[in-house]
Amino acid sequence: MSETSTSSVPEPIRGRAFPAFSRQLASLIRSCPMQPPSSDQPLASAADRLACKQLIRTGSRTFSAASLLLPSRIRDAAYALYGFCRLSDDLVDIQGGSMDAIARLRRRLDLAYAGRPAESAVDRAFADVVARFGVPRALPDALIDGLEWDVAGVRCEVLSDLYAYAARVAGSVGAMMSVLMGARSAEMVSRACDLGVAMQLTNVARDVGEDARAGRLYLPRSWLQAGGLDPDDWLARPRFDPVVGAAVERLLQEADKLYARAGDAIASLPMGYRAGIFAARHLYREIGVAVSRRGFDSVSDRAHVSDARKLALAGRALFDAAVKPSSRMVAPPLAEAAYLVDAVVASAQRKTCAGKSDLGKVSERLMWVAELFASLDARARLPDDRS
Repeated sequence: MSETSTSSVPEPIRGRAFPAFSRQLASLIRSCPMQPPSSDQPLASAADRLACKQLIRTGSRTFSAASLLLPSRIRDAAYALYGFCRLSDDLVDIQGGSMDAIARLRRRLDLAYAGRPAESAVDRAFADVVARFGVPRALPDALIDGLEWDVAGVRCEVLSDLYAYAARVAGSVGAMMSVLMGARSAEMVSRACDLGVAMQLTNVARDVGEDARAGRLYLPRSWLQAGGLDPDDWLARPRFDPVVGAAVERLLQEADKLYARAGDAIASLPMGYRAGIFAARHLYREIGVAVSRRGFDSVSDRAHVSDARKLALAGRALFDAAVKPSSRMVAPPLAEAAYLVDAVVASAQRKTCAGKSDLGKVSERLMWVAELFASLDARARLPDDRS
């Protein structure tokens, strides 16, 4: 039995070399780093994800309709992102637009990025998405910055001011969606920010009256002043005015430029993602079309898109996803959104470098093991001097 057992041991590690090999192998195992938490152990439950889905159904019918065309894995992650955005907005509103609410949001963001989310379905779902997809912290930070601007009373004197605000509250969301889809190049993230900003410009154009009655004005004040309308006087008594209508029309034209740039990038996404993002583009742009049909009067009432029209646009999105050719995206990012693009690109580079570093460590360990076996083999061939 003893001879049989010995003969089954490979030649290089027979005899006195075997204890040394065992010690070396144990040392090697002890030196290996612990495995990080497995992505198979999500921070969010199915109930948490369902709660986020219900939020989007009640909070944004347009985004909800567009999301139905996304693959389920990305759709659930998008629901979590929307849930966090909605939670953030609601928390600020519920607490009367206080800086304390902003501080609470930042603490919740700290917990999410530490992998210890606050006790709510939205926080857990968002933290899970952050961990699984590697969402750069700069993106949700930008969203909270935009909400803080709202609390402080943002004033958009010129279009660039509005772009800077929109980049934070909506361009950041576009950048996060780009991360979810693995589109982390500067060109793709730039166009994702364009789409988010375009959507926000459309929202501003649609909600001029609603915002004004709440004491807020996002239209560039210089545009109103150029038409002879004092913004503060108008805010005191909001009513439709041709100068306001002209500003709304001009804003929608700016949005259209960004929608056009974003369309080129959408056609370059993997096929499974195109229809959902095309749908978001078409549906939000249609809100602007509805405003234009009302003579750009978004003060007297709020424009809506019918369910039948949404269904038709969803069909168009499917068609565009199948046949629209991709084209080279040469336009630089909006200056106001460039820092978001830089954050995503830098995170992708860090991930690549980390991967290379890990590969280097594995190579070094493999080389060490190879050298160890070679050494043990050489020692095993030496004459036994125990006699």
